[in-house]
Amino acid sequence: MASTVTESRPGYGQLLRTPRAWTFLLPGFAARQPFAMLTISIVLLVQHTTGSYGIAGAVSAVTGVSMAMFAPFSGKLADRFGQRAVLLPGVLVHSASVLTMTVLALSDAPLWALFVAAVPAGASTPQIGPMVRARWAAKLQDSPLAGTAAAFESVTDELTFVLGPLFATALCTTIDPAAGLLTEAGLTLVGGLLFAAQKSTQPEPSAHGTEHARVEHVSALRIPGVRVLIVTFLGIGAVFGGMQVSLAAFTESIGEPGLNGVLYGTFAAGNMLSGIACGAIAWKVSPQRRLFVGYAALTLMASGLWAAHSALLLAGLGLLVGICIAPALISGYTLVDKLVPPTGRTEAFTWLTGAVALGQAAAVTVAGQLEDRFWDGAGFLVPLGGTALAFVVLIALRSRLVPKAPGRTVARGVGHRTPVTVD
Repeated sequence: MASTVTESRPGYGQLLRTPRAWTFLLPGFAARQPFAMLTISIVLLVQHTTGSYGIAGAVSAVTGVSMAMFAPFSGKLADRFGQRAVLLPGVLVHSASVLTMTVLALSDAPLWALFVAAVPAGASTPQIGPMVRARWAAKLQDSPLAGTAAAFESVTDELTFVLGPLFATALCTTIDPAAGLLTEAGLTLVGGLLFAAQKSTQPEPSAHGTEHARVEHVSALRIPGVRVLIVTFLGIGAVFGGMQVSLAAFTESIGEPGLNGVLYGTFAAGNMLSGIACGAIAWKVSPQRRLFVGYAALTLMASGLWAAHSALLLAGLGLLVGICIAPALISGYTLVDKLVPPTGRTEAFTWLTGAVALGQAAAVTVAGQLEDRFWDGAGFLVPLGGTALAFVVLIALRSRLVPKAPGRTVARGVGHRTPVTVD
């Protein structure tokens, strides 16, 4: 049975000795830091200038929705024409858009102007994480190290979400409310250009490949399993967004706004530590089973956040919630390698990243409204609601996450030719 499959998991040391891996890992790490800074920097600046978490959450949500809508298109372009061709104009547009949004917020511009500026800021957000994952997939292909790479990238993402919010909060609270967004724009520009310069490790663009590669390039969204994963990642995004707004509101309500970064960092640290553990274990269960178990635990842990009334208790619960996120994320990304042909993986990864951003955008909007209209901590209901709904969908459609076995009929729409049965 699938649940008894043993997955060999070589160590991180062996993975990091992969030739030329460091040439894209180091600039990739620098370039993905702004991704974790953007939402919290917008929330802190707009809340400072308007006095409303609801408005701040709404502006941030527009950025997230815009990113979620355009990220898959960016991934498809990267698969077809190369990552460099997408990154170079993208980082320039993003930096300019974020600077424009900052100036508008500080000049007390009309609210509609902030919403308008938020659209290109989100749409142009560089999808560095999916691009790094696609480079690993192209370099490792069917190597046993592919699973280790998926875990390593999830750990890197979580380290980003530890450092990014802490850095952004420190800049906004100790230097200037606009310092977070200004730094985000600068890091995006410098890190993105350095990453784009690493041409030798990017996957071969399908538009420049063979005729066979061009035939197989079909949207990853047409694969049923990818659509199920998108829903589950929406729920994870609801956790991130709900935690960001609710923790900011909670720490302000107790007169300790500086604790916001510490509490969110504790939550993200739990995610990072469990990600390290997931990557070091040679699993004897399938990624599908790990996804179900991890998501159930995540929903259970999120159910207690709204009742926490002290910083210490909230830190403990946040740590547990973070610990439960990494297994779900890593399992989801691992399933992409099994479900999606190589010519569509960057697009698939950006669909999942975009789903997290969309869930986060919806969460910051709803959580901001709850915090403005109800009691302090009401926004913590959002992570519970988002994960619970996604878990119901995951259980109902779990059969779609099982990869097609070799020798079986391959369904039309997954990037293959007309279905045939192979003996």
